[in-house]
Amino acid sequence: MFRSLLRLQTQFGNTLLFSKVCQRSQHCGSAQKYSTAAAERKRFYQDVSISQGEGGLYEINLDRRKLKTPGGKLFTVPNEALAIAVATEWDAQRDTLKFYTMHLTTLCNTALDNPTERTKDQMISAALKFLETDTVCYRVEDPHGLVELQNNEWDPVLHWIENRYNVTIGSSV
Repeated sequence: MFRSLLRLQTQFGNTLLFSKVCQRSQHCGSAQKYSTAAAERKRFYQDVSISQGEGGLYEINLDRRKLKTPGGKLFTVPNEALAIAVATEWDAQRDTLKFYTMHLTTLCNTALDNPTERTKDQMISAALKFLETDTVCYRVEDPHGLVELQNNEWDPVLHWIENRYNVTIGSSV
């Protein structure tokens, strides 16, 4: 579905270009770094696009310059859907870049830069501490309509996670 999408008119009137703007062997420069998620700065680019780079990873391009993480790494994501979502965040910025509104970009930056230098096991342990407080795991006993809604909407998510990662999560009820 996404591969046939060449141009997307956003609700703000800008057109997102989804084409291969950089050859794999080219280095198209880098986007300027930002220091904090709370910082705001003037928008420095006109066009946002995605391209597929080394190893099939997708890259975000701002005026044909490859986006970099705050740590200076090339910003890459593993699939086209995520690349489009991140590109949409960048395109949605108006005159001022508001990094605190760019949640997927921030999450990807953190994953790519790993600023806390945690190992995979440390990250899993930290995430598991919050699992018991996750809304998907907390269930009510009544009213019946809410119980049914929770079962219909959240059970498939829990079952997928349990099957995908071979774990048992369970819920509060």
